[in-house]
Amino acid sequence: MIVRFLFMFFVVYGIAQEDTLPNIETDSVTNDSVVSKPTFKEYPYAVKMDSLWLKELYSLEVYDTIQKVITTETFDTVPPVYKAIHTDTLKARLAALNAKTPFNIEYNPILESVINNFLKNRKKSLQRIMGLSEIYFPMFERELDAKNIPLELKYLAIVESALNPRARSRVGATGLWQFMFATGREHGLDVSSYVDERSDPIMATQAACVFLDKLYKRFGDWDLALAAYNSGPGNVTKAIRRSGGRTNYWNIRPFLPRETAGYVPIFQATMYVFEYADEHGLVSDKPTVRHFETDTVHVKKQLGLEHVSELMDISLEELQFLNPSYKLDIIPAVEDEKYYIRLPKYAIGDFVSNEDAIYEYSAKIFNQREKALPQLTKISNRVRYKVRKGDYLGKIAARYGVRVSQIKRWNGLRSNNISIGQRLTIYPRKAVSSSSRKPNSSKTTTNKKTTKPTTGKTYVVRTGDTLYGIAKKFPGISADNIKKWNDLGSVNLKPGMVLKIPKPSDIK
Repeated sequence: MIVRFLFMFFVVYGIAQEDTLPNIETDSVTNDSVVSKPTFKEYPYAVKMDSLWLKELYSLEVYDTIQKVITTETFDTVPPVYKAIHTDTLKARLAALNAKTPFNIEYNPILESVINNFLKNRKKSLQRIMGLSEIYFPMFERELDAKNIPLELKYLAIVESALNPRARSRVGATGLWQFMFATGREHGLDVSSYVDERSDPIMATQAACVFLDKLYKRFGDWDLALAAYNSGPGNVTKAIRRSGGRTNYWNIRPFLPRETAGYVPIFQATMYVFEYADEHGLVSDKPTVRHFETDTVHVKKQLGLEHVSELMDISLEELQFLNPSYKLDIIPAVEDEKYYIRLPKYAIGDFVSNEDAIYEYSAKIFNQREKALPQLTKISNRVRYKVRKGDYLGKIAARYGVRVSQIKRWNGLRSNNISIGQRLTIYPRKAVSSSSRKPNSSKTTTNKKTTKPTTGKTYVVRTGDTLYGIAKKFPGISADNIKKWNDLGSVNLKPGMVLKIPKPSDIK
């Protein structure tokens, strides 16, 4: 990601210094279902200021340290056999942790067992979470510090959600800090059909800080506050009574609900593993993006993440990762409400400079969708499609003349993943023969004809590819040419797809 970021930085800003940007306007087409993309503009002075700021960010000592680890660390192909940490060593380290934190971290066999279990069986997942922590911990620490709450509570989000902002428990708790619907609403987190602020990293962290501070003021002990965060203040109070009035977590632990009995040990074990990661040879996975590489922009009109992806050559998956609170991948425009889009820093300048054009492009596509809505009242137009081997959402969308985002919305899909045999509800925008809805047979295979010449080249889609990026590899070919040539109803590409690339002479 770092190499990609630097490459994009020098390419985009190097071109901008010459007062020009690549013309991303696609060829005009007569098909009214395709909206032509606007030509982006740029302002050289603003680009220069961005360049200086990014240069400063990349000179930070912490960044250099991370780079040194990434470039000099060696990895064994076979992991070493785990050797349990010596009890005396563990006691000394826990005592050191206890001295610098407000938590009651004392050695006991239960905590030792949890730590050894983590180090033996969860090394791979811990290293992945360490990579994610480089994205989320700066956000957490800023909010915790503002509320004068121990910074070590950042580890609580690992226990709650493994740093997955869209995590959802079996009882409905959602987000990095796992708020239930009512508790989230109580702490100012809005949940609607479009937005779930429990999945917003910053807003949810602010709410968690308020909640944790409230619990600490009630119990006067951070371990008890953690237990109350998990099972509720009432259960902690009852455990205190049943223990005979004791107030040390380990003394009331036998009287807590089973899940809560393991909650604080897991939190303390997580803290230990992160604080002593180097001593145990834990190496953070390379994060996909870092917090300081992103920024937010206030969105003034309804905007689709898919449309931003198309215009700015940013994968939809990356935008979904950076903006997890938008349930339908749509940022709504609601009176008296403010919504933001988080983007990679290299894209902020382009977005701000071309904001009106982006809104206009998105609005045109939304308007097309709205013209088709009356069809939804006609039950005869609804299709129940059974997913077959080799299907993916882009292929199905092209077959019925709809968008991938529409199929996801109609079926409540949170990702592009579908499985063989799954039933999808679709409202077609073009007629589809009945034979094309049936499983493949020898007849359909032998009689299948292509509607496009087979001249030209083919391209196998790789992870991270976009139509715009692929088109740049073939002079004289635009993203829309590839889209039309392959009958794509959406620009969402699936790794492994084989795209036909026309010759410039074949384009009419």
